[in-house]
Amino acid sequence: MLKLLFFITEDWYFCSHRLSLAQAATKAGFEVVLLANIQYHGDMIRSEGIRTIPLPLQRRSMNLFRELKALLQIVKIYNVERPDIVHHVAMKPVLYGSIAAFLTGVPRVINALTGMCYLFISEKPKSRLLRECIKWLFWLFFNRKRSRLILQNADDADMFLKFGIVRKELICLIRGSGVNVATFVPTPEPKQPITVMLPARMLLDKGVVEFVEAARMLIKQGCMARFILVGMRDPENPAAISEEQLYLWQQEKIVEWWGHQSDMISVLSQSHIICLPSYREGLPKALLEAAACGRPIVATDVPGCREVVHEGVNGILVPARNEFALAKALRKLIDNKDLRKQMGAKGREIVQKCFSEEIVIKETLAVYAGLL
Repeated sequence: MLKLLFFITEDWYFCSHRLSLAQAATKAGFEVVLLANIQYHGDMIRSEGIRTIPLPLQRRSMNLFRELKALLQIVKIYNVERPDIVHHVAMKPVLYGSIAAFLTGVPRVINALTGMCYLFISEKPKSRLLRECIKWLFWLFFNRKRSRLILQNADDADMFLKFGIVRKELICLIRGSGVNVATFVPTPEPKQPITVMLPARMLLDKGVVEFVEAARMLIKQGCMARFILVGMRDPENPAAISEEQLYLWQQEKIVEWWGHQSDMISVLSQSHIICLPSYREGLPKALLEAAACGRPIVATDVPGCREVVHEGVNGILVPARNEFALAKALRKLIDNKDLRKQMGAKGREIVQKCFSEEIVIKETLAVYAGLL
């Protein structure tokens, strides 16, 4: 039996974005193993026949000794497991996993970058220097003959090609992790007041501050809408918003923060409009789920978001980091029920045609087959 090893930092991310793929791989005859920080969902993952290997990798850590120790542990695990294919997801697993795969002779490597992380967005001198080092490491490991780079949008693919990081024939464009269109289905709008919801981790680069400022403007204009933040804090991310700040916004009665919610189908049914003013994305699953549920979307005109949102069709695109444009777009949908209904229906059609879970799983299994 062929062994497929997923290396992902967090078990919750595996469950939300890759579990369906792993289940399909198991049905296709693979022995599936997960290397991750197993905190919350280990029993559930193992109940699906997926063996887990705990690795408490800290995403934010830049302690050289700690990171070297983690890398050596990964090398040891790869040497023991001897997988036929490794599938790395996100920045640190891609970097450390690629090094470990090279040192242990893993024959087939898939690197999946789900968007350009904080390091590629930040213009701080330290980030810019580290970014150049990472680009060199990418070039070194991404161009191996039996490796593939999975990217989620055409903008990221163009960037990698522009900088000469990877050869074109080694890039696979798979648009997101998909959404289960049989589970995420349209529901009627709830009763008023109009509810505008931002579903994402509470990070600066998700545009949370711009969302709050747009809400503040609209409330001052007399708009009676509710503005909801849905998502957990992520202290491991340098762009994390403090819990104190989130509570201050609530005390001002500008937004409500609902924190992490596991039942997103129920949460989305309580919304009228979904908003994601992110600075850059891979391809946001939250927008796919919102569109599948027939909700109109206001998002930024940036890589990832514009893959899902078609201007004037299923939503409105606005410039990033611009709370004025964001407030104007939100007001347009708040005041127009017919437009919300029309855009919501179009969003459902787009997801069914282009972004269903079945499409993504089929395309990813085809990448595995091509390497084998």
